[in-house]
Amino acid sequence: MSMLVQTFIFLLAAVIMVPITRRLGFGSVLGYLAGGLIIGPAGLAIITDPETILHFAELGVVLLLFVIGLELQPSRLWVLRKMVFGLGTAQVLVSALLIGALAGFAGYGYSPSVAIGLTLALSSTAFVLQMLAERKELTSTHGRAAFSILLFQDLAVIPLIAMMPFLGDAAGAGTLDFKAVGIGIGAIALLIVGHRIVLRPMLGIVARTALPELFTATALLVVAGAALLMEFAGLSMVLGAFLAGMLLADSEYRHQLEADIGPFKGLLLGLFFMAVGMSVDIEMLIESPGRVLMIVLAFMAIKAIVLGVLARLFGVCRAHGSLRLAAAMSQGGEFGFVLFALATREGVISAEVSTELILAVTVSMLFTPFIVAANEFLLREKSEEEEPEHDEITDDGNQVLIAGFGRVGQIIGRVLRISGQPFTALENNLLQIRLVRSYDNRIHFGDATRSDVLRAAGAGGASVFVIALANMEDSLKVAEVAKRDFPNLHIIARARNRRHAHKLMDVGVEHIFRDTFAASTQMSETVLGELGMGAADAKHIIKMFVERDEQLLREQHAVHDSEEKLIQSARDTMAELESLLRGDEDAGKT
Repeated sequence: MSMLVQTFIFLLAAVIMVPITRRLGFGSVLGYLAGGLIIGPAGLAIITDPETILHFAELGVVLLLFVIGLELQPSRLWVLRKMVFGLGTAQVLVSALLIGALAGFAGYGYSPSVAIGLTLALSSTAFVLQMLAERKELTSTHGRAAFSILLFQDLAVIPLIAMMPFLGDAAGAGTLDFKAVGIGIGAIALLIVGHRIVLRPMLGIVARTALPELFTATALLVVAGAALLMEFAGLSMVLGAFLAGMLLADSEYRHQLEADIGPFKGLLLGLFFMAVGMSVDIEMLIESPGRVLMIVLAFMAIKAIVLGVLARLFGVCRAHGSLRLAAAMSQGGEFGFVLFALATREGVISAEVSTELILAVTVSMLFTPFIVAANEFLLREKSEEEEPEHDEITDDGNQVLIAGFGRVGQIIGRVLRISGQPFTALENNLLQIRLVRSYDNRIHFGDATRSDVLRAAGAGGASVFVIALANMEDSLKVAEVAKRDFPNLHIIARARNRRHAHKLMDVGVEHIFRDTFAASTQMSETVLGELGMGAADAKHIIKMFVERDEQLLREQHAVHDSEEKLIQSARDTMAELESLLRGDEDAGKT
């Protein structure tokens, strides 16, 4: 079968299955797994060599770790040290101990139990991060905890690979290979030094050519080179990609690298998940379903309990967050394929046991989207039992409607109150509701993204609608509903940043106020005054800057999807402002 035909089959399976599973609420990963299962040897047998595909598709995991590294500056890693090296270490060790003990109780020897425990303690980096990204939970407390644990697990793979020979048949004669350790340390040092001497200058030279395709090729070359360097040193390819990304995290090329790598990462990750689905051994599953399911349920239950308990003990997640963390990370990981194959080669476990355990890891991945969906359903049901129903909101005829009564909404409400202007406030966060009501403030518990709630609150007769929500997606959804169903409203919206402002402009919102912008300009005026500048001159500079920045915001809206044009427009504006100020200074001298 030609490469073109295989590519067509993979794309067709993905295009059919992924929208179906997304529509059902299970995410894209299950769609890729199901697509691979259908076209693989266990299904229609259209593709019969999943191992080759899996080996190639592992590049998707490599690219994923590079992008993660780009988003993680060394300073941020230090901030996350408690979760990475504290929570991450505890999760791996406790899970490995319990799973290994269970394996020993099931009749495996000491070395096999250690290998099984440590390997099944690892979760799937690609699977979990893709799932959390789709659910927009990467920045949540459980999302950050998951990222930290996965980062430690990826780092832990290296010593796990190194220790497998010591657990094998020749374990008694095993000695530490100082040469291999030295090569590994040297490779890491070479990458760290080389990124300053070679990588950054090379990226600068390529960037000056202004050829996007060449920069994309260079980005892929950087990832492949770092991965190959680590593989040559006997370390993990993903470690090389991660280190390369992290070293470039504070460079001026970070955003462009991420944009160029993104499409390849997404496609190859999808191919990786399809290859995992293709590798499911249906015959073994049919022959001994009880045994395989027992293994899956046992290690997933242990990991879920450990994750939930440790998340609470370390104080990184509340009750619901710890449950979400446990549901998302209880599966086995893609490194299980590597470690179990290595354990077989080193004589730690038999080929039959390895096949059985790899099947269990794959089935655990298939189970995870269903577990996450069921967990969300139960949490939603529990929340509905614990939380009051949305208030029966009546239209009081108020001319002002406020969506979101956090810090911004409350200040607006206080100003309106002392001005004698009545308003209706909507908030969907129960904790915020309780806090605001404890100060005797009147606020309605309602979801402003729903047209019927806005109508009940009087949006049809109001004149001003303030969107003070902190969440960007909710803010945009509310703006879309208001513009569509209540064209009479004059919308005044809060924006977290320029990107949020541009998205609101796309919806048609005209009055937009960016967080921290006003405070920043006021602080700048004070700074100029402290430096000895006259009050009138300082006010003039700030006024000129604010007016030009507001104009720039509108101009950049037309090109906000092009980072290159955004950067150029910002540079042009700064040059213009400097020229205007120099002109003022010259005029003052004459």
